[in-house]
Parts: sequence; C-alpha cells; structure tokens
Amino acid sequence: MLSVKSLHTDYAAAGGAVVNAVQDVSFDVPDGELFTLLGPSGCGKTTTLRSIAGLERPRSGSIALDGRVVYSSDAGIFVAPNRRNFGMVFQSYAIWPHMNVFKNVAFPLEVRKARPSRKEIEQKVMRVLTTVQLAELVDRDATKLSGGQQQRLALARALVMEPQLLLLDEPLSNLDAKLREAMRFELKRMQRDLGLTTIYVTHDQSEALALSHEIAVMSEGRIVQIGSPRDIYERPRNKFVADFVGSTNFIGGRIASAAAGNGRCGVATALGELNVQCVEPLAKDMPVVISVRPEDVELFEAAPPREDGDNVCAGVVEAKVFLGDYLDFQVKVGDSVLLARVHPSLRTPVGHPIHVRMRAEKCVALAEPVAPRVAA
Repeated sequence: MLSVKSLHTDYAAAGGAVVNAVQDVSFDVPDGELFTLLGPSGCGKTTTLRSIAGLERPRSGSIALDGRVVYSSDAGIFVAPNRRNFGMVFQSYAIWPHMNVFKNVAFPLEVRKARPSRKEIEQKVMRVLTTVQLAELVDRDATKLSGGQQQRLALARALVMEPQLLLLDEPLSNLDAKLREAMRFELKRMQRDLGLTTIYVTHDQSEALALSHEIAVMSEGRIVQIGSPRDIYERPRNKFVADFVGSTNFIGGRIASAAAGNGRCGVATALGELNVQCVEPLAKDMPVVISVRPEDVELFEAAPPREDGDNVCAGVVEAKVFLGDYLDFQVKVGDSVLLARVHPSLRTPVGHPIHVRMRAEKCVALAEPVAPRVAA
C-alpha cells in the first residue's frame, strides 16, 4: 500500500514569494489499484505526484510504500528518485528520438547498477512490448511512431523496470479525442492485467471517472474529496466538486425541513419546495445549493407519474441542441433555467410547454458557504 501523510510541498515563485503548492495532503492507495489526482491547472496534483517520485522535496509529511519509507520529515529520510523503484510517464513522454523502439525500452536496464545479461534484457523488453502491443515495431525509429504508439512506448519504458509504483502525469493529454478514448481502455486493461499500483494525474473528469478505483479531487493545494468515481459524481460534498466533475444544475434555496431517517430533507427554492438528498446534516433555514445532473432532469410532454419524493414542475422549452446520441434541452421553470440531457426521440419544439421530473435521490443539497461580512 502507498501511504501519503500530511504532505506539504512549497516552492519559490518570482520575487521570492513562497507558493504553498501542496497543503496537508493525505491518502492511501491499496496494492493493485489506480488512484487519480483530479483537479484544475495549478491545484497541486502534479506537485503531489513529483513529491511521491522524489523529483520535489516536500517541506513536511511522509511517503511510504509497503512499509518502506521513502520520505519522512520527522525521521530525516529522503530516498533519491533513482532508488525508489517507481516508474514515471511524463506528459511529453520524453522518449529518446535517436533510438528505435527496442533501444528506448532497453536503455533503463542497460544503465542500471545491477545490469541484467543481454538475454535477460531482450526477454524483459519483448515481454513489455508485447504487453503494450508494440512487439511488431521493435526496430522502428521512435520518431516514426504515431502519438498513441509513442504513449505506449513511454509506458513500456516505465514498466520494463518492474516498478513497485507507476506514476502517470497526464499521459493522454497530447492525443486527439478519439485516440485518447481508445487509450483509456488500453491503460485500464494493462493496469488490471499487471496489477500495478498506479497514481494517475489528470484535469480530465471523463478520464478520471473511466479509469479510477478512487479519485481525489484537489483545489488550491488541498484534497477536497476522496471517493469512488460513482461517489464523486453522484454524491459531491461541495459545490466545487459538483461543478468540476461533469456538468450540473445548481438551484439555490434554504432548508425547510431537516433530514428524515432516509437522509432526505425539504428545500425551499424558486421552483417550490424540493425533496432532496442530504449528504451531511443540514440545519433548518441553512442556505444550500442543490446539485442535479442534466441526465437526471427527466422531461415529459404529458404530466408524468409521481412517486413518493419525486419533484415535478411545469416549464417551457427555451432552447435545444442535437448532439447525436442525446439532446440538450434548456427548460425555463419560472425564472430559472434547467439543463436536461435526454434521448433524441423527444422532439418537443422550442416555446412549447414541458414537464420536468427530478427524483429526490438524484438531487443533492450542499451547504452554501456564507460570505464573511466586511466591516464598514
């Protein structure tokens, strides 16, 4: 298991200012799982990864893998990157352009202190090239590979060292959309088949949801939520997570009735009182924002059947966009506009009335931070 505890990493910015890039970051990754650090640019996810790799020296905290401490501020331990036995794939791949495929993968074995025999090197290289489906390109120059092949070559070079931990820093960001989608399946297959404990850094929410066993969402150097992809998507703990991971509707309101035994509460909103799911205890009259995903805003031309707890209201189609396998509708309900994502078979014209249903378990109430008062 990888264990990161109370990690703080700073660096000096222009003018001598100190930037607190990583602040009190802690998480555990069980053996064989893929753990993703997800967040916008500048949130500290790459600095966290580089701290684990040993490419950054943290100010405090500890990092250990399977009980072996590679960094501890308290114990004064800092193991050099080349002695950690971690494999890393960079965003730029960093493959050697003057070498062919075989030599790129063999090079880390040839320069290691305990160099294997020529036969062992060939066996190890061909094994990983077969795993990443590049064995037939063994003699090709690295510069003559496609983007997806270069990405797989960078992976092979990291894997040939048989690392205890694989670190991936936005490895798919340089690929076009279609190839990126194909490589997600490839990465997931390799990680599962090899059983490699993996830390994956990305700002792409779809990538994180598709690949991960667990996700840590980061903002301003801190982890704001850790959970499974489904938990992160369906049960965000705050507005930042709900807004960053996928698209959502926000409906402001106040708690009208506290949570019952089923975890539901009533919220007074501009749409009327809505039954919603409370992720954490929320007191009466507390300001909240309700998050409901577009695919959970159901649309009906006739009044839909209402089950216990369903939120149903009438609206008007304000706009719609055809996107192939689904339609995005903007529906005006009173003064509010809701985004709904539905099957393209729904053909209600713009300007026509429509009914909206939002199930209570799909509406999540999140505490709305109150802005501090500024003294006059």
